[in-house]
Amino acid sequence: MSSAEFIAEDRAPEGARPPSRLRQLAAASIGNAVEWYDWYAYSFLAVYFAEQVFPESAGNSLVPLLSTFAVFAVGFFMRPVGGLLMGAFADRRGRRAALTLTILLMGGGSLLVALTPTYAATGVLAPFVLVLARLVQGLSVGGEFAASTTFLVESAGPGRRGLFSSFQYVSTTVGQLLASGIAALLAALLTEQQMGAWGWRVAFLVGALLSLLGLWIRRGAQETLPEAPDSFREEHPHAQGGSAGQRAGTRPGLFEALRRHPRESLLICGITAGGTIAYYTWTTYLPTYAQVNANFDKADSLTVGTLSLVFFALLQPLGGMLSDRIGRKPLLLGFSLGFAVLAVPLLHLVTDAFVSLLLVQCAGMVLLTGYTAIAAAVNAEVFPARVRAAGIGFPYSLTVALFGGTAPYVGTWFKEAGHADLFPWYVAALCLVSFLVYLTLPETARQKLAK
Repeated sequence: MSSAEFIAEDRAPEGARPPSRLRQLAAASIGNAVEWYDWYAYSFLAVYFAEQVFPESAGNSLVPLLSTFAVFAVGFFMRPVGGLLMGAFADRRGRRAALTLTILLMGGGSLLVALTPTYAATGVLAPFVLVLARLVQGLSVGGEFAASTTFLVESAGPGRRGLFSSFQYVSTTVGQLLASGIAALLAALLTEQQMGAWGWRVAFLVGALLSLLGLWIRRGAQETLPEAPDSFREEHPHAQGGSAGQRAGTRPGLFEALRRHPRESLLICGITAGGTIAYYTWTTYLPTYAQVNANFDKADSLTVGTLSLVFFALLQPLGGMLSDRIGRKPLLLGFSLGFAVLAVPLLHLVTDAFVSLLLVQCAGMVLLTGYTAIAAAVNAEVFPARVRAAGIGFPYSLTVALFGGTAPYVGTWFKEAGHADLFPWYVAALCLVSFLVYLTLPETARQKLAK
């Protein structure tokens, strides 16, 4: 890369001091970890509070768990709205403003979950409050990915976008580790009756407090959004009407990314489909899958999840650095083909033995790193800066809602319907679809990030 390209890549907005890369990384990563702690605490603790919020159907003990995972999926379907609205907000007002708003929303949603009343005490008000809380959190998470993805990649130095990209899932995994670790600690210290009665609420109260910490850290972030006048003139050199200053300052519309970049929007969907089903199956649903299908101990499944997530977090920077050296496509192709071939045999190897679940989860996470370590970079390299956050946020979040957020529900539904063996094939099929999409992608690792 030439010195001129280096300066262009490293340029801060006019009038601002050049950002510290370490500070930028910390602002995005620590705040993102707090966001995802709040989000994943729900999944890890669902088995404890399901019967508190939803009544059990006569003769079917899976109904409360199914209902709780249905609310998990409802939260995911709010994510496309968050991706669109918060993404557009990040493109219009800046990445830092969007990151501040998303963490405030997540903290508020976590507090609301902690205060959710029981069905026995308030009837239908209990599931209503839980759904409302998950809608707020879904809005926040959809916007968080859009804003933090663009912020991380735009903050990276030349030849380091893959490495910076990997911290999207490093911080996400740290959030999961906090959620899993605190859930495991509570399960070890409290009886199952205490966990179901009030113990699960403690984890969500902790999440609300951590959101305040994330908000404080993000106040030190440096804005990365290029100035609107320069960006607008490059894309609309022949714009008519109004003064030059007014034309240059025009901000992107809510649906501009979809309208002007439809192919790129569909591409994000194809890139994400296999990655999201594999990710949520292996990092979120697998402990519950083992409990439901192999009678795995609840507390042990949380311990396995914690150990495998530590392993997963350590892999991410290695995957990001490797992609900066050899390119994005080899990692994407290895991930998708690996899951297309191995998802079924791996999930069939899950038994009630501690070692079996640990090995299956870690093996899947090695393959998964080929997607997670570089997903932020790959997505950000598709769109220009003017619509990057909204361009990523909506199609990505929609695909995650369709295939990632529904993974726990679909897996549990297959079990209830007596076809538990179909779920691994479902995972493999979606990964095969993404493999075909990856074959068509150009290599972007060494290309300059579009301004």
